[in-house]
Amino acid sequence: MKTKQKKIIKPWGHEIIWAENKLYAGKILIINSQNKLSKQYHKIKEETIYVLTGTLLLQIGDGNSMEEILLKRGESYHINKGTVHRFIAKFGDVELLEVSTPELDDVVRLEDDYSRA
Repeated sequence: MKTKQKKIIKPWGHEIIWAENKLYAGKILIINSQNKLSKQYHKIKEETIYVLTGTLLLQIGDGNSMEEILLKRGESYHINKGTVHRFIAKFGDVELLEVSTPELDDVVRLEDDYSRA
């Protein structure tokens, strides 16, 4: 069965939701160079990212102590619920594949460069 995709414009680039059902979700995130997503965590959602193109700077930790990890093309990382994280395209455009549990609206923003709640 062919599925419908949904493109959502974001201030940092855009995302394409290519799978969404009651068991899982799949997205492609395009992060424009020098942009970053919110410093955030999820109460329920777990996600795994895979770098398709570019080099991602991943900030991850408990909010007080954040580690910085570089993820290059072909590398992946699993983010457990409750883990504070931020995706940054510091070195150029980044394209990520994300698979997650289906709670797409489960976002608690701690910091945001675009003044979103």
